[in-house]
Amino acid sequence: MPPNPCLEDRMIAETVCSAVSVAGLGIALVTAYRKRFLTATRIAAYALVPIGLVMTGVVEWLADTAFSPTAWAGFGVLGLSWVLFMTTRAVERRRGGTRQGRKERKQQRRTAGASAQPGAVAPTASAPSLGPGSRPAARPTAAPKGDDDFSDIEAILKKHGI
Repeated sequence: MPPNPCLEDRMIAETVCSAVSVAGLGIALVTAYRKRFLTATRIAAYALVPIGLVMTGVVEWLADTAFSPTAWAGFGVLGLSWVLFMTTRAVERRRGGTRQGRKERKQQRRTAGASAQPGAVAPTASAPSLGPGSRPAARPTAAPKGDDDFSDIEAILKKHGI
């Protein structure tokens, strides 16, 4: 009786997962030896994931799925579905969204068209809107240039003994 190929695949996957877990726990021990306990704990947590997947049977399911043409065709269909979904989302964003969004834009265009009539501009619209009391305050006069600018620098340099 020939051996079950799925059994061999599963055994290889379980061996690889166990080796990865042991290697990760070894790295965690070295990290803990270097007194980096938080990092060592995090590495140990990641290292235990593959062996946990083996123990729960996820690896067996993955091994059976990885070598199944039907499963790969299913993943292809899921990928195509995702691409189509994302394409429609991108087009929807470019156009401006759902029916509700299109209705709102249509309404905004109507109101904008009504307010853009030729006589809609106020006759004083070109006049400045600043009143006499809203002018900016006068700028303070600059201090006379000369030795005063360098006296501060000189004092700082003398203070530091330079």
